[in-house]
Amino acid sequence: MVIVSWLLVICGLLLAAKSAKLLALMDSAKSTQTANDPIIDALFAVGAHFGYRRSRRHPSAAPVIFGVKGTVEIFDLEKTKSALAAAEDFVTGLAKAGKTILFVGGKKEAAEAIVSGATALGMPFVASRWIGGTLTNFGQIRGRVDRMLDLRAKREKGELAKYTKKERLLIDRDIARSEELFGGIVPLAALPAALFVIDPRAEETAMREARKQKIPMAALANSDCDMSAITYPIPGNDASRASIKFFVDRIVSAYQAGKIIPPAVIS
Repeated sequence: MVIVSWLLVICGLLLAAKSAKLLALMDSAKSTQTANDPIIDALFAVGAHFGYRRSRRHPSAAPVIFGVKGTVEIFDLEKTKSALAAAEDFVTGLAKAGKTILFVGGKKEAAEAIVSGATALGMPFVASRWIGGTLTNFGQIRGRVDRMLDLRAKREKGELAKYTKKERLLIDRDIARSEELFGGIVPLAALPAALFVIDPRAEETAMREARKQKIPMAALANSDCDMSAITYPIPGNDASRASIKFFVDRIVSAYQAGKIIPPAVIS
């Protein structure tokens, strides 16, 4: 019993030491990177600095990693800040030109922020499973959206009353299913000028279609993502709701800033 007790004490001390080392690394990272920078402070506050285990790291992510301790990787938030600024400049330019951005983030941690951000701008979004061909076979996808809108309009006008109860039930189910699949892309009248993606690894089909159509992409990418395949990669935590919301809000604000028309200069 005495031996077991001592073993438990030793294990506890080892765990405490490991935790202390990790906290020391975090404190070192914060003090090194922050330097009274409000943006980096905000990034730390939402946990944007957390990557995945070192074993999951994509080789292209190595330059944006600040440090590793055990299995924990920490992003260099100076590089995250610079990458975010580049993405924001890109988005602001799109806004000035009146271009459309398709917001993409189907995993549960991202869906709410994606819907909220895109809706605030009147932009299309995909916040569930990506439908193959959304970009590469856009004409057919748009045809299905238009059919959904037509059926919905006829239902609202009472034009479906001529059908039997069973037929109307089937039409209602068809509309509901189409809204689930295509409801977010109703505003997408043509191919988007750009994509903003949360977790490009999870949204590989969307990324592949965008590359095929030569559509530029800005993306919040964790350490398991191929940064080299993204036009404007933003290295950061893409698994936390708080982190995702922070970056979505920044992109939304950047677009809104581009839409502001400066006052005319009176000569």
